[in-house]
This record gives sequence, C-alpha cells and structure tokens, in this order.
Amino acid sequence: MSAESNKPLTAVNYVTSVRMKTIYSIFMFLGLAAFVVTLITDRERAWHAYLVGLFYFLSISLGGLFFVAIQHLTKAGWSVNIRRLVEALVAFLPYAFGLGVLLLFGAYQLYEWLDMEMVANDALLSHKSAYLNLPFFLVRFVAFFGLWLLFSKVLIGRSLQQDKTGDVGLTHRILPWSVAFIPVFALSYTFFGFDTLMSLEPHWFSTIFGVYTFAGLFQSTMAVTILLILYLHRKGLLKSVVNENHLHDLGKFLFAFTVFWAYIAFSQYMLIWYANLPEETIFYLPRVEHSWLFVSLSLLIFKFIVPFLALLPRWAKRTPAHLAAVSILILVMQYVDIYWL
Repeated sequence: MSAESNKPLTAVNYVTSVRMKTIYSIFMFLGLAAFVVTLITDRERAWHAYLVGLFYFLSISLGGLFFVAIQHLTKAGWSVNIRRLVEALVAFLPYAFGLGVLLLFGAYQLYEWLDMEMVANDALLSHKSAYLNLPFFLVRFVAFFGLWLLFSKVLIGRSLQQDKTGDVGLTHRILPWSVAFIPVFALSYTFFGFDTLMSLEPHWFSTIFGVYTFAGLFQSTMAVTILLILYLHRKGLLKSVVNENHLHDLGKFLFAFTVFWAYIAFSQYMLIWYANLPEETIFYLPRVEHSWLFVSLSLLIFKFIVPFLALLPRWAKRTPAHLAAVSILILVMQYVDIYWL
C-alpha cells in the first residue's frame, strides 16, 4: 500500500444535519414498525430478519476493529488519514450487544436445538447437545462480546487519547493489543457464526464457514469505508488529506476480498458437491431449487462477477462514482448473502 500524505493532519468535525437526522429517524421508525407487525403476524420470520440485520451490521463494526488492529500490527502509514473513519464503525459494538440480548427472546423461534423433545429423538442433535445448549450458548455470547468490547476500548480508546495528549508512546502500547486481537477475533467471530448462523441448521456443518463469513465481513467493511470517504470528500472535509491514491488502495482491498470471497464460496461448494454426503448436501439442496436458485445465482453474479470485472481496471479503483456504485452493490449483496445463509 502506497498512499501517504505529507500534509499535517487537522481535526475534521462533521455534524449530521437536521435533514439527515430526520431521514435516519424515519427509516428507524419504519424498520421498527415493520418488525413489530411481522412479529405479530409471523414470529419466526421476524426473528430471522432481526438476526440477519444484527449479524450484518455487527460484522461491519467488527471489520472496522480488525482493520484498525491490522494497521497497527503492520505499522502502516498509508492508512493514518482514514483510520479514524474506520474506528467510527466500532462505535456500534455496544449497541450490537444490546440488540444481541434482545435476540435471545427469539431464540426458541430460531434454533430447533432448543427443543428438548426434538433433541431427545435425534441422535445427532443429542451428540451436539454438549455444545448446543442454552446455558453454554449464553456463556459464549457474553464472552465474545466481552472480548470485543474490551479490545475496542483499548484500541480505539488509546487512539482517541492520543489526539488529546499527543503521546506517541500510546501507538507503541497499542501494538501488543493488536497482536493479541487477531487470534482472538479469528476464533470468536468463527464460533459466533457457528452459534448464530450455522446452528440454524444444526444437522449441517462446515469447517470453512468462519472463513466464508470473514470474507464477507472485510469485503463489506471496505465498501462502507469507501462510501464514508467519498461522502465526506464530497462535503469538502477530506480533500486536503485523502486523495485518489487512498481510494486506489481501498479499491485494491475491495477487489482482493471480492476474489477471496468467491474462492472460499467455491471451495465450500465444490468439496460438498464432490463428496456428495447427505449430512453436507442438506445445506445446498434447498438453495439450488425453486426461487432460491435465483438468489444463489445472484450472489455469484452480483457479489463476484460484476464487482470483479468492474474493479479490474486501474482507473476503476481511482474513479469515485464508479467505486461508489460497486461498493453499494457489494453492500446490498452482503445482506442477501447473510439472508441466504
């Protein structure tokens, strides 16, 4: 990564306009109203939609924390100008914990392994019950969020503290925490995906599932970061510190993880298709039949083929309008992907 700026950085203050706050409030109200209505008419569908939304936004927030840790770990200079924007994504984590607690009220509508009668009559579920049980699920849930909140407080908190004190030593003290966060994040996010998404179909399992969800996490985090930069740049707030080289670097990240997501998705599908074992094919069979086939094909086309071709030329990663369009498409398809899971 090569984009750097020799210009001194100054504080950029962005205040959300009353108009934008009104728009956000309207969408929040409409979303809440839709959830309540669906909760009354179809509880299972409502909680599934809630889970999809929670996992979607939580992943972007965790992606921001992962990006920050990687930048400190590699002592990257190119990202200093944009790091605070990515740090802002992490602010959602405490709210995600609260929303996650609310999700527990819908657990019995989501997870069949909570039905003790079904577990007693199913040999595989009985075998998995040592892991898939409510008390252990709650312990893991609290542990995962506790770790994420702890690391976010240290990594982001010390970064904010440095703005006030100018203490360069804070950067060095962040480094060991960044090193520790990477394996903690890899394991916790993988098992969180097992618990919340993969256990929706408790008879199915995939050892590559955590890598698959991570690929989507980082791909969507880069897309959000690009859109934030372009929005603030349009407002005239970042013109002196962020240039097309930064966009190019982020575009390369977006392109790389578009390819990586496709590679992991194909690897999972190919291995399951080749083995043709009933306990593995139960995941894909419903997703290649009837209307679900079109959803599966849309992921292939709009989450890989179109972004891949659109980001392939060098100019595409340096053109704001082009990069924004691809980022929006990826964010839409990331939501579809989680819904598909």
